[in-house]
Amino acid sequence: MKQGTVLAFDFGTSKIGVAVGDWETRMAHPLEVIRGEANDPRFARIAALIAEWRPSQLVAGLPLSLDGEEHELTRRARRFANQLHGRYNLPVTLVDERLTSVEADARLREAGVKAAGRRAVEDSVAAQQILQDHFDHAPALS
Repeated sequence: MKQGTVLAFDFGTSKIGVAVGDWETRMAHPLEVIRGEANDPRFARIAALIAEWRPSQLVAGLPLSLDGEEHELTRRARRFANQLHGRYNLPVTLVDERLTSVEADARLREAGVKAAGRRAVEDSVAAQQILQDHFDHAPALS
């Protein structure tokens, strides 16, 4: 039976969206956006989030082209997922993230969030969608 908190990441070269949820409620929530390209500060912030939330699992979005093909960002996202596993010794699940950023932008527009506000939080809302997809497609708890 799956249980505990889950942190999810929408990996990007200059921003990483972060979301949190738990297996009990199977609800994902946007958490924050980690900005910057340097690995040390990014992983320091991730370490702080892991210490704070104590997740039992991590989820990372896997960017694919619309036809399902891999590309350079796919390879970088896989490397990021491997680094998460190696650094924090937690299970990492990759989740297809096709169109999650588009969906996040649409949800924020629908909520009336202005363009600048959307850009500020879009990656964390995309991470929320990645995590919610993971919860929605996992087998029901027994």
